[in-house]
Amino acid sequence: MKRTIAIGDIHGGLKALIQLLEEINITPEDTLIFLGDYVDGWKDSANVVSYLIELAKQNSCIFLRGNHDDLTYRWLKTGELNEQWLQHGGQSSIDAYRGFTSEEIKNHLTFFEQMLNYYIDKQNRLFVHAGFTNLHGPEQEYHESRFYWDRTLWETALSLDKSMPTTHKFYPTRLKLFKEIFIGHTPVSRIDKKKPVKMANVWNVDTGAAFKGKLSGIDVDSKNVWQSQPVYKLYPEEEGRN
Repeated sequence: MKRTIAIGDIHGGLKALIQLLEEINITPEDTLIFLGDYVDGWKDSANVVSYLIELAKQNSCIFLRGNHDDLTYRWLKTGELNEQWLQHGGQSSIDAYRGFTSEEIKNHLTFFEQMLNYYIDKQNRLFVHAGFTNLHGPEQEYHESRFYWDRTLWETALSLDKSMPTTHKFYPTRLKLFKEIFIGHTPVSRIDKKKPVKMANVWNVDTGAAFKGKLSGIDVDSKNVWQSQPVYKLYPEEEGRN
């Protein structure tokens, strides 16, 4: 049976990713939509990218661009260093690429360059790392960085009065554009949740793998959820992101 599965922010937790995919019991019939932030966190950032490149040769995969992926790509491509990036997981990616050959890095650059900023499926469901701000939809977005940096979409969904009907004149226009929206970027641990959370029609699948949480996947049709162990338990010698 064909499934479409959205997978949250990995942040270098390759052990958690392998565990999660085994838990899901993926098959070549499944479509895997990765919501971004593959790097910056646990020690396996570069290995996660290598693993995903190989996974895509056997499975149908869609890779969305996260803000951490963009920052790591910029460093790999030009040597650009961002002090905040270094403080929030960037150093772990720099360390992870030590020992990688120029050919391996070239392949990784291609992977980063081929990521999508967003994906809309045939059922009018949007998949994006963070969000978008243009009221006419992501196709009209002015700055592509908002796809992987914006938090206002999630904040809007969080603050929305649950009793407000979609027909209300003040109902957020952005939320009416799609049947459902699947995002990562902002860990649901910030609202004391441990599993993917739905607010309005927005599903947040980032369950804090970079910190003390688990890595999660969700079947976008059945809403069945799978999770790894808490990622920090798989990397007991590390601290993860600050």
